Amino acid sequence: MAEWIVVLLVSLSLSLAGVALMLWLAPLLGLIDQPNARSLHLKPTPRGGGLGVMAGIVAGWLVAALAGHALPQAGWIVAGLGLLALVSLLDDRYGLAPGWRFASHLVASVLVVLGGLGLTVLVLPGLAVGLPVSVGVVLTVLGVGWCINLFNFMDGMDGLAAGMAVIGFAALAALGVLAGHTDFALAALAVSAAGAGFLVFNFPPARIFLGDVGSVPLGFLMAVFVLWLQADEIAPLWLGLLAFAPFVLDATATLLRRLWRREAVWQAHRSHYYQRATRVTGSHRRVLLISYGLMVGCALSAVLIYQASVAVQWLVLVGWALVFAFCAWRVDSAEQQDAP
Repeated sequence: MAEWIVVLLVSLSLSLAGVALMLWLAPLLGLIDQPNARSLHLKPTPRGGGLGVMAGIVAGWLVAALAGHALPQAGWIVAGLGLLALVSLLDDRYGLAPGWRFASHLVASVLVVLGGLGLTVLVLPGLAVGLPVSVGVVLTVLGVGWCINLFNFMDGMDGLAAGMAVIGFAALAALGVLAGHTDFALAALAVSAAGAGFLVFNFPPARIFLGDVGSVPLGFLMAVFVLWLQADEIAPLWLGLLAFAPFVLDATATLLRRLWRREAVWQAHRSHYYQRATRVTGSHRRVLLISYGLMVGCALSAVLIYQASVAVQWLVLVGWALVFAFCAWRVDSAEQQDAP
């Protein structure tokens, strides 16, 4: 029990201290987020708080490693994390060309495959389909790249991305405990605790933002941990995705809708469901609290159905699909009613 408490406290305290430091350093370093067409905030706000989160995560992992619970293939994972953090920090400060960002995403995705976490089988409740090596590699690279970007896309409202990190990784830690996989559980706990340290400063009204240096690595870690779940037979990949379903579904549905409408998907926009819901309700906090409810519900479901029957697992998945379809319909309907 002592190692759990130490990892939690170290990750939380290092994150708190790091984010507090960035509050002071960000203006000096030119890390200021100016409102734009995609933003929901109205005034310039410091960004780069993700550096504090990364400090908390790495510190927690080091403590876990010293206690004999190191990350598997840690070198590959830390290399990908470090590359993404560096490129994203430069992007936060100087605004890099998209090519540099996408190149770093591709390299980090390949590092995940080299680290032995590539997909070898597609699993759903009661169903498993083996994949050829080449197909598994392509799906892994595409999946990791999408997770990196979707977490970044969803980091557009005070407290949203940090809340998803806290809740989603806490659920993964719980799955690790249920499976008796302490290495995985402690590593996920460190991410959740570091996210909580940042959330102290980011809950509305936010005093600082993650920046790409926080959201991009967190998306990468989401992909890594979900793949790790399945690679070490802790739990099926779909169960990990369920824990992050509010982010995965909003970002994916928005991308598909924009592709269907032949919109320029690479351009900044405000058409995610959480952004549209905020405009309709006029309340950041209300939308955030509803989002937290969905996050907690999905996370708890992932943990509670871990050892449930196939029928129950499918029932829960279909139930959540209906819930999110209803939420999407409500936002669409509200927008149509408000349209002139």
